[in-house]
Amino acid sequence: MASSQLMADYRQWLTFQRQEQLSREHQGISQRLEDARASANQVLQAYRSMAEKASNEGACYRTLFLRERDNASLPCEGWLFVRRVLSEGNSTRVRVTLLETFTLEDGIIAPGDKPARKLTLEIYDKLDINKGMHTQARVDCLDTTQDYHFITLLDAVRGDLRPYLK
Repeated sequence: MASSQLMADYRQWLTFQRQEQLSREHQGISQRLEDARASANQVLQAYRSMAEKASNEGACYRTLFLRERDNASLPCEGWLFVRRVLSEGNSTRVRVTLLETFTLEDGIIAPGDKPARKLTLEIYDKLDINKGMHTQARVDCLDTTQDYHFITLLDAVRGDLRPYLK
């Protein structure tokens, strides 16, 4: 086997390893949020805090989200810059800029290799009747139905990504 093919296979294997790691991480965090019974109001307060830090310090937060591809949901990774939180009545929307850092198709994406996307996320309580009328806080993208179930981590913050957000 040629060394270039061997290296290509190795890089592909690393990409699949990373995909599996993100799958376990997203599932684990999602389960912990469900067990903690986090409400949409609590998630909203977290996003307001992120928006304040983004405005004052240029903070971006690591986020994991699911993307629907060929009838399969695969986790992706990125960094969110929370621009604004809009609450009107029972509807809460969050304007963000997303820098993707990992997808299965692209593998690891360095900041600036792929343009940032401006998105609108919606925060709401999802009712799950399969679990006895249990509610779960959800954050889904309104701009595209393929991206949903965003989980943004408050303890993973970067302040050096502002140049890549345009």
